[in-house]
Amino acid sequence: MLKVLIVDDEDLVRRGIVLGVDWAARGCVVVGEAANGEEGIAAVERYSPNLIITDVRMPRMDGIEMMKQLRQKGCKAHVIILTAYSDFSYARSALQLGADDYLLKPFRDQELIAAIDKVRQKERELTALTPQDTLPLVKGDKSKYVLQALEYIAGHYSDQDISITMIASHLGVSEGHLSHVFKKETSYTIISYLTQYRVHTAMKLLQDCRYKVYEVAEMVGYRDVAYFGSTFKKLAGMSPSEYQDRCR
Repeated sequence: MLKVLIVDDEDLVRRGIVLGVDWAARGCVVVGEAANGEEGIAAVERYSPNLIITDVRMPRMDGIEMMKQLRQKGCKAHVIILTAYSDFSYARSALQLGADDYLLKPFRDQELIAAIDKVRQKERELTALTPQDTLPLVKGDKSKYVLQALEYIAGHYSDQDISITMIASHLGVSEGHLSHVFKKETSYTIISYLTQYRVHTAMKLLQDCRYKVYEVAEMVGYRDVAYFGSTFKKLAGMSPSEYQDRCR
């Protein structure tokens, strides 16, 4: 499973990337976000991501300088560069530093997904050549619990009574230990990740206009439609009905 770090100074762009990709289906998990290159370097040191998706133009430290410093530190993570500027010098600098792809803003979700899939293919080929160098997330007991928690959420997000207690009991580990490990390795609490997963799934369901908002709310585990609406708007930037209208 690839650990993904998103670096962009625009909060809405970061939210769009987090919600616009079905990460679990691609064998990925977003472990952190950063608003500039300096924060990005700190997040890399903390979470050891396998893939960094970064903007170029950011305050304090841009994406190219961040890449330079990370490479000097020995970071070999895959990198997908995002930029609103079509100046080839940025692309050239990024490619020279080993960037895997270069997308021009505004990009479509499918363009980003295609770039992520290319990285996944490279990882599969690398793993086939050097099977002893498996991804760090799948090593050790702590990482095992995180993976199992992610799998449980993917299979039970529609359960209205899902809770940390339920997940921890299923995994045979204490709530405190699971909460600590999950937060440490993904930067999210279990509940915030569950909420993100539910909203992402709701977005896909709302694109099918046969479903009404209250039906989608029930399908992703919410009893209270009003609470679902406020949660959806907080993450997606618009209400479920507004989002569905845009998809018609």
